[in-house]
Amino acid sequence: MEFKDSTVVVTGGTRGIGRAITLAFAREGAAVHAAYLCNDDAARSLIDEASGLPGTVSVFRADVSTSEGAIGLINSAAALSGHIDVLVNNAGIIRDCYLAMMSEDDWEAVIRSNINPLFHCCKWGLRKMMGRRRGSIVNISSISGLIGTPGQANYAASKGAVVSFTKSLAREAGPMGIRVNAVTAGMIKTEMTSSLKQELVEKVLKGSALGRIGTPEEIADAVLFLSSERASYITGQALVVDGGIV
Repeated sequence: MEFKDSTVVVTGGTRGIGRAITLAFAREGAAVHAAYLCNDDAARSLIDEASGLPGTVSVFRADVSTSEGAIGLINSAAALSGHIDVLVNNAGIIRDCYLAMMSEDDWEAVIRSNINPLFHCCKWGLRKMMGRRRGSIVNISSISGLIGTPGQANYAASKGAVVSFTKSLAREAGPMGIRVNAVTAGMIKTEMTSSLKQELVEKVLKGSALGRIGTPEEIADAVLFLSSERASYITGQALVVDGGIV
């Protein structure tokens, strides 16, 4: 019950890693507001799965790559308490293709979907944290942004930007008592990674220390740690959770 009475916002919070993060916070007593773009079935399934947990889960359909969507989400989450304690930026997509054959639409869609939500949600989320001079922001990045992955120039560029954005915002928000960190995820078993070519997955895992794919729950545990008081002196960091790939 570490997050009892805490207000938590998770973007991309109804599927994959985001779903695991939402449920993990709810198990610790938080009131979690999970944003999603279009999959109503996943949202309803999440609500069913969360019933009976110590905390609460509500879902909010919004395009957080836009200012309007982010403002609606943040205001809805803060409506009761007037503040937000934790913001987790997880929304994102992949559209893999070798650069020579990549369409402009696939480049722009990934950059827009993976970076714009950071700007909009952090801008408005910070405003709900500043008054109390406390709060935690955790941004979900990927090892593709650190080491690069063939066929993922757009995704790697966006996730590398997440890390540099995190470090810059940590310096801005630190004097206000707000911490900003990132979790840099490795190969995690989700619907998103299931679309990757099997030979790429096997090549990555062969070079890892643990030699296995990770679970969304293992990423969620890292997010909870960085959001907790146990990480009170940690900010501006990109915690790599990848089973020893990097």
